Amino acid sequence: MKENTCCFIGHRTINETEDLKLKLNEIIEKLIVHENVDTFLFGSKSRFNSLCLETVTETKEKYPYIKRVYVRAEYPYISEHYKNYLLESYEDTYYPENIMNSGRAAYVERNYEMIDKSRYCIVYYNKQGAPTTRKSGAKTALDYAVKQKKHIIKLP
Repeated sequence: MKENTCCFIGHRTINETEDLKLKLNEIIEKLIVHENVDTFLFGSKSRFNSLCLETVTETKEKYPYIKRVYVRAEYPYISEHYKNYLLESYEDTYYPENIMNSGRAAYVERNYEMIDKSRYCIVYYNKQGAPTTRKSGAKTALDYAVKQKKHIIKLP
């Protein structure tokens, strides 16, 4: 999966501008056309993630072969009804076995999973936008991606 895969990591809240949307669209299209990326991994719980899903879904109209995969940090076992609901927006979903007993660290571990399975990481990290009352999940993921020597595309 790694060679042709890209994941998205970012803050829960972002400064959503037209410029950001255009840049994100341009990056995604370049990855598809020039780097043969055909699989995009998504997490949850952030506006950046939602924006990326919207952008990839729009891009899918032009490149129908690309796949959107939702990597769950909750619900290791899901009903057929919930799976069908998720598959309205994604081509696949899975829950990484290695996060089964992670507790509160499940989202961090899920992000590590997405980074490990990707060659490219599009990261929205803004020091000014980072939380001050807790450690930033986006920063933790960014540091991990750097350590893993991934191709990182930083926004904004």
